[in-house]
Amino acid sequence: MCDVGSGSDTRSVLLAPPVTVAIVDTGANVRAPAFVGKRLETYDVRTRSRVVADANGHGTLVASIVAQESGNARILVIRAGSSSGAFSDANEAAAIRYAVARGASIINLSLGGPSTSTVERASVRYAIAHGVLLVAAAGDDYANRPEYPAALLGPNGLAVAAVGPDGTREPFSNTGPWVSIAALGENGTSFAAPHVAAAAARVWAAHPRWHARDVIALLEQTASGGGVRNDELGYGVIAAR
Repeated sequence: MCDVGSGSDTRSVLLAPPVTVAIVDTGANVRAPAFVGKRLETYDVRTRSRVVADANGHGTLVASIVAQESGNARILVIRAGSSSGAFSDANEAAAIRYAVARGASIINLSLGGPSTSTVERASVRYAIAHGVLLVAAAGDDYANRPEYPAALLGPNGLAVAAVGPDGTREPFSNTGPWVSIAALGENGTSFAAPHVAAAAARVWAAHPRWHARDVIALLEQTASGGGVRNDELGYGVIAAR
């Protein structure tokens, strides 16, 4: 995680509402230890209910990382994927729009595929236009080709590559000009992205008057690349706490 430094306004931090991080995924086991004591909200865009039981396990792990590492953040778990881990663009888009409506500052998207659609692109633009920071997994099919939604984010979001404990790119982690930053993700870029989403939440909590671009800039400029990006790890590995 990023060291947020000492320049924050303590009074602003105390008065500001908690940062909300939305996790669009396969749901979550809300009884998992990571969620104890957390501000937690749930929603399933397919059934329009609050039940988000995770038959896949992917969403539980992703959301647990965010919950454990994001400080006092409010956690919004949105189930949009099936038990097999498949996501339709329509459900992804509905989840993004719901997260925006519920006041999410950050949306974690540990999902992706080799193609995009009008509805997916529109939802990404909608979130960015509303000041939301999108964090997306860069993809696990090592190739210098786009993975969506990661490749849609540009300078207004963070597409996350995965590194191992030694800080080098995991062999499966996608590369390309859309890659923004990297984080630990031995089991996939899906699990690198929530480390970045959590770090962004901590930065925003310390600087509640900042905009998404300010948070992005701090994370990128304090990463291991020293302010220089490349197509493998973007601006480098996110700074340690």
